[in-house]
Amino acid sequence: MTMTSSVSESIADRADYVTADMTYVAEGSFINRRFAAPGIEANTGKYEVHKVRIRNARPFREQLTLDSCGFQLFDHKSKVKNFYDNDEVGRVYPQEAVEAIKKWTGATRVATQGWMVRNSGDLSKFEKPEAGYAHQGGVQPPAAEAHVDYFPDVAERNAKSFYERTFPDGPGFKRFIAGSFWRAFSAPPQDVPLALCDGNSVRVDEGVRNVLIVCDKIPDEAEMFAPIPDEDTKPTAAIFRYNPNHRWWYFPDMNRDEALFFKFHDSNRSVAWRTPHTAFHDPSVHTDHPRESIELRLIAFFE
Repeated sequence: MTMTSSVSESIADRADYVTADMTYVAEGSFINRRFAAPGIEANTGKYEVHKVRIRNARPFREQLTLDSCGFQLFDHKSKVKNFYDNDEVGRVYPQEAVEAIKKWTGATRVATQGWMVRNSGDLSKFEKPEAGYAHQGGVQPPAAEAHVDYFPDVAERNAKSFYERTFPDGPGFKRFIAGSFWRAFSAPPQDVPLALCDGNSVRVDEGVRNVLIVCDKIPDEAEMFAPIPDEDTKPTAAIFRYNPNHRWWYFPDMNRDEALFFKFHDSNRSVAWRTPHTAFHDPSVHTDHPRESIELRLIAFFE
């Protein structure tokens, strides 16, 4: 299978860039699980670091769109004053996201699936639940390997069941987009920005399953590798092996009045339909202030 040329390929050589470390899953990594507990996440997979070129997307903002590459930067002001206040976020932010995504995509209905704050600094100061961790509405470190939050078959299954639960009287949908409504709310520059991969530079057959295990405490190594009877029913992401053809972009100096929307899965594969992404340390930025961001997962349905 060959990769499709795209807008980002045509402008890639004209873009300024940083060269940074990118974490990919290694060949021969056979048991891939991601354990998520309050304030900490751990992978069982074997990973390796590669130097990659991550291009400055800002000068090409109008050309890099959801259809052309799988991500897009929008102007968007939120009425949320404190993104660490779960009550305020819950009251305000999901509806803001629904309205924005409907406007940006033309979707008939949009359903949100929860949010997470990411902080690249010391997380010990944040309150953590002692039991019943749900992996949403908390504070976690940035996810630092090339991934997409849903493996393709999981995205299809999840969209169908989520629509039926959320819109039981709906007529059904012809298309869906699962994605992330993402915003940095710390002042720029960000020490650990978000890198986004042009979906057209990723082969259809790329991606390795990585099962998410939500727990109250990270288990010991033996338990992490032990058989899990219902593993095939758990949320499963796609993680990626190094491919020199991947075209990576980022938007430096994001501010709280901007929002990224990027695709985990678009059932319309005639356009860019998924966007591998990861946090990375920007070697050109020197700041003591951590990157603070909020991501909200959602599914946009086209009936």
